[in-house]
Amino acid sequence: MIGTRQGMFGVHGTGDTSGYGGLQRAVAMPGGTPGPYGGWFDEVHGALTAIAPEGAIEKVVVHRGEITFFIRREHLATVARQLRDDAALRFELLSGVSGVHYPEETGRELHAVYLLSMTHNRRIRLEVVAPDTDPHVPSVVPTYPTADWHERETYDFFGIVFDGHPALTRIMMPDDWPGHPQRKDYPLGGIPVEYKGATIPPADERRSYS
Repeated sequence: MIGTRQGMFGVHGTGDTSGYGGLQRAVAMPGGTPGPYGGWFDEVHGALTAIAPEGAIEKVVVHRGEITFFIRREHLATVARQLRDDAALRFELLSGVSGVHYPEETGRELHAVYLLSMTHNRRIRLEVVAPDTDPHVPSVVPTYPTADWHERETYDFFGIVFDGHPALTRIMMPDDWPGHPQRKDYPLGGIPVEYKGATIPPADERRSYS
């Protein structure tokens, strides 16, 4: 349990325009899963722990039939290359990088999530955490070039800085856009937008729900 969420999106300090402002639910993070995990999960875990730097794997979570390796960020680049190159692993394709913001998880507010698969037709997830006060994560573009635009989008929307990225600039929002719009502390109403000469007010100024 890391907190409670009110409304559809858990936004604070602004009007909830979703119509679900009365919802309340607990925010819980799945804990580490002790092995054995079953099937090929154990094969991948054994192969990775045999070659990964000591302490690189923070925990392993098996949840809803999927396996996630939480990797300490200082070891991410090394682990990514090992996952790609080791003959027993061969995770050659990175299919996505996503950001998540958990403002209640003090010191671990920002998460970067990587999906890997390929030769052995297996899919795993890597997850790395960083604090709001130091939102830096190593880039995996040198190992997985497909991460290029994914890391840029995650930086754009969540503010995670991918050190070593060849051109870490915004990809969706204008260069001078203030803040990172998919963080949970970003105002739900946004800011006024000018579109083809017309000014569109923020959502929470256009309608409200009681």
